[in-house]
Amino acid sequence: MVAPYDSKQYVCLDAGTLNAGIEKAIANHVFTVPANQVLKQYIKGYLISHSHLDHLAGMIINSPEDTAKNIYAFVDCISVLKNNYFTWKSWANFANEGEAPALGKYHYQALTPGRETALDNTAMQVTAFPLSHSNLTSTAFLLKNKDSYLLYLGDTGCDELEKSHNLQSLWREVAPLVRSHQLKAIMIEVSFPNDQPDKSLFGHLTPRLLAQELNVLVGYAGSVKDLNIVVTHLKPPANHIQKIKQQLQAGNKLGVKLIFPQQGVPLNF
Repeated sequence: MVAPYDSKQYVCLDAGTLNAGIEKAIANHVFTVPANQVLKQYIKGYLISHSHLDHLAGMIINSPEDTAKNIYAFVDCISVLKNNYFTWKSWANFANEGEAPALGKYHYQALTPGRETALDNTAMQVTAFPLSHSNLTSTAFLLKNKDSYLLYLGDTGCDELEKSHNLQSLWREVAPLVRSHQLKAIMIEVSFPNDQPDKSLFGHLTPRLLAQELNVLVGYAGSVKDLNIVVTHLKPPANHIQKIKQQLQAGNKLGVKLIFPQQGVPLNF
């Protein structure tokens, strides 16, 4: 959940979990209202990076209790939502398109790569960029509030292994914001430790590959020293997660600020 400072107008950057995270935030005194009020009133929309279940299950499971709002995604992701998830054989069609009867609670808003889109009922805008995630197109969301930005990346592999230029294009795009210190944080996945074989990465990053990609960003931005890097999507088991953290810290030659988020604990930038 992301909102401008001192605002209750949030959007969700993916929604693999939802109610459980809200409950943890309430336990940590982040919210002083019931969980259903956060879900129904505070969350104004969902930005879904790709159609894998671990990135949207919370939105689907909680949809019967939710209120009307937008789902922002690329067309191919929306197509999977319409044809595989919000159908009457797998769940119910709470959206405004797809299998009849369409209940119309959620409104699909297709994003165009590189084009800024206002996020309804918030003060924020988003620009989406394609990412390579094995056999899928994933998404990077660049959120803007006034002159401040936050960059969130869904699942992504490195350009070298994905035979892609998507990350290079993204780094070139955001480099001016890094130089001007307007980019407050990058939220990016590191799913596996360095000893994971390349053939078993399935479109994900390791600490070594993240460092490799950040060096490409340095080539455009000049420096990433003290840039907030929020590391997401660390895959269990626990000893793998600990190894990923250790390898990231040991390999941090660029001087970024590594942040390991905890569910229900707020981050301010």
